[in-house]
Amino acid sequence: MSVPLPSRADPGEATLLAAARAGDERAFAQLTGPYRRELQVHCYRMVGSLHDAEDLVQETMLRAWRRLGAFEGRSSLRRWLYRIATNACLNALEREPRVVLFPTGGEAEPPAIARVDWLEPYPDSLLPDPAHADPQARLDLRESLALALLAAIQHLPPRQRAMFLLFEVLGWSASEIAELLETSDASVNSGLQRARATLGSRPAPRPTEEEERVLLERFIEAWDRVDIDGLVELLREDAVLAMPPEPVWFSGARAVGEFFATVPGDGDLTRVKLVPTRANLRPALAAYFDAQAYGIMVFELRDGRIAEIVGFAEVAKSFDRFGLPERLENLG
Repeated sequence: MSVPLPSRADPGEATLLAAARAGDERAFAQLTGPYRRELQVHCYRMVGSLHDAEDLVQETMLRAWRRLGAFEGRSSLRRWLYRIATNACLNALEREPRVVLFPTGGEAEPPAIARVDWLEPYPDSLLPDPAHADPQARLDLRESLALALLAAIQHLPPRQRAMFLLFEVLGWSASEIAELLETSDASVNSGLQRARATLGSRPAPRPTEEEERVLLERFIEAWDRVDIDGLVELLREDAVLAMPPEPVWFSGARAVGEFFATVPGDGDLTRVKLVPTRANLRPALAAYFDAQAYGIMVFELRDGRIAEIVGFAEVAKSFDRFGLPERLENLG
């Protein structure tokens, strides 16, 4: 568990800072360690990929180590590190720009989660302790990790994306963002207006943990019975299923049910066993096909039913991040 960093007035921080500036890597780790997880989440929001976020945090810490002598303490260490991390993300997005997938024809407009082929789930086990969240944050951690919101954020231009996250999620002022991005307050306010118009409404109120547990138990029970009608009953009529990185999606409870009846396990659900887990502060199910890691489904619940399922097959290669074995018989 991370430990809150002392305030700037605390001599303990000053001692660590002086030692780190003198080349003490252990002191630097103690100084910055409490912020690594929240910085990784910030990078994840910016780029939508856990693997890329991990690399960007490493880059952030390397830059911070090299520039520590330039840190004058006019802002908090947290703010200084966020500045470095944001610039690292913007530089990465400039070097390797990503383009969201667009419709290839047809009448239905695909949901945002079906147009971001690099989107990945974020294991709850890697999240920072909510008790140590930045008190200036506008959005709570759960709301800011909704997959639909994260996918929609990826549709924003990188600088506009940074403006939205710094203002709406972290509670920075327009002038602070303008200083970081070397632009004007008016430009930031304009960018925020455009971002809000693009993103639209925010996620609905959260279900209780008991509602999540009961609904997932019912889902697993219906799955084990190969009860497609039972699965459909758990879905909202407008439920959506998407499967990044594949540019496909299914809209409506009946269409999702038809997918479950024909695709997973080559159409034989008895070959796919489900194990509860957590991702993005949401209930999730790890799927094992013939006892081998197969993928993870992350659920968004609304009004007592399943509103959204995002399936990630690529994550089967890294089940260990979720505390899960590659083979079902190795599950403790």
